[in-house]
Amino acid sequence: MLTRRALVAAAAGFARGSPAPKPLGGAFPILATPYTAAGAVDYDGLSAEVDFMDRCGVQGMVWPQSASECDKLTREERLRGMEVVARAARGRKPALLLGVQAAGTAGMLEYARHAEKLAPDALIAMPPGQGRNLDDFREYYRALCRATERPVFIQTSGGPKGVEPTVEFIVSLAREFPNFGYVKEEYEPALERMREMARDRPPIKALFSGSGGWPYEMRLGFDGMMPGAPWADIYAQLWALHEAGRETAVRELFSKLLLVTTLERQIPGMRLYVMRRRGVFRTMVSRRTKFESTPEAVAEIEDCFALLKPHLKA
Repeated sequence: MLTRRALVAAAAGFARGSPAPKPLGGAFPILATPYTAAGAVDYDGLSAEVDFMDRCGVQGMVWPQSASECDKLTREERLRGMEVVARAARGRKPALLLGVQAAGTAGMLEYARHAEKLAPDALIAMPPGQGRNLDDFREYYRALCRATERPVFIQTSGGPKGVEPTVEFIVSLAREFPNFGYVKEEYEPALERMREMARDRPPIKALFSGSGGWPYEMRLGFDGMMPGAPWADIYAQLWALHEAGRETAVRELFSKLLLVTTLERQIPGMRLYVMRRRGVFRTMVSRRTKFESTPEAVAEIEDCFALLKPHLKA
């Protein structure tokens, strides 16, 4: 009997003339974007982050999305960044998803065509920022599905306020296009929506989340998660333990992780500190936030870090 990962991989294997597809299931962290001290994108650091992900043993990785500060990057930075990430990921085990979202269909297609040249394992796009209704969303995702034979993920968050990418909308597109039906669900109530979409497998092929309740989502049979980058090796181990049927070990490790993920909501910029602490980033520069560097904050992070340190792989 095929495992869920094997089933998801098989569902992805429709692209003509492509090599054997990588499984699209497990821990797919969103790469953070590193910057130089002067505030420019650190492309060497971005390449080093891909190496870090590989050493962490993740099943996949994604760039650029919300956690990559995608909205703070210029067109030129995104295009060059995709090239850097794709080059660094070539020949490595993790699957690569490239983000191609834009305000409208024309901009998205420019990113998608550039991504196609780089041969990622899949594309992912948030809804169009200037979309006014589901008809606009449909035009946008139809254009993307026609522009590639690769799997297409929809990230349900990040679009215009007041326009919901409904479950019915996603399922109807998945029935229309064999390379659609891969979902990163973040639109609330996310868990309820995921359970509803799971009843339409196929054409729904993979359900990922970005939330913090992964053990329960594993129990419900979902396919993966797209968390932040700092604890990539912990998420990779959680998935491996789950696949091995070691659910008690999953909960023991997740309970330690929960301390730091809770702390991230309390200490602004904590991810920057951890990425530098782990030797991945050379600075703590961000275009969106600033690390709250107080003695109390650093002490609390270090205490939580010590609990996870025996489990860190990279």
